[in-house]
Amino acid sequence: MIRFIRQRKRRSKMKKVKEGDGHTLKEYRFWNIFTRSLFHIEITNSKNEKTNYAISCKYFAEEPMADLYHDGRHIAYSKLPAAFPVENGVIEIDSGGYGINRIHYATEDDRTYSVYPDKRSIRGWRMWLHKRFPQISGLIGILAIIVLLISLALSLPQLIEMITEIPWVSENIGTFESPIVFSWQSNTWIFAAGVLAGLERTLMLRNHWLIDMETSYWDS
Repeated sequence: MIRFIRQRKRRSKMKKVKEGDGHTLKEYRFWNIFTRSLFHIEITNSKNEKTNYAISCKYFAEEPMADLYHDGRHIAYSKLPAAFPVENGVIEIDSGGYGINRIHYATEDDRTYSVYPDKRSIRGWRMWLHKRFPQISGLIGILAIIVLLISLALSLPQLIEMITEIPWVSENIGTFESPIVFSWQSNTWIFAAGVLAGLERTLMLRNHWLIDMETSYWDS
């Protein structure tokens, strides 16, 4: 049943894919860390031939999009979330409040493989740190989770109070007074810490409905 639902969602995403215009993939430069993310994967087909794919996504786009390149040529694009058909499977991409938070290659028999960020990108640097200094990387990841959970615990009561101040809610459900009240300066610092923690988790392609709830809400 779960597999049927997953495949149905995948087919729905594939319907959004449009044909590319064939332009050449631009080389990733240092300043591109502020404008776009780039991922790579090498897929081996049944004839043991290797094919290179690249996925590029722009930051700050009005509508999240992904572009697919085959051996450096633009072959397709799609709104996110996306599922690009490739050899023996699909490349699936999901996005959140801070950009892409999930990307992998899934074969026809549901095996999944990682799609790696360009080594010159900020995600690539973060991956290098993870491989070179795994203990430091793990500590950063734990700190990000702690910051997000604290941020959620401090912000949620205030959010509920704001919602209950809506006339219809207060009249039909009631009001709630948050036991936690901070100044706007303190809330700004809490928000900033949550943003940094959320960015850290996005760079490592990690996302959890509860842990990342607070930053996803504020980003929306």
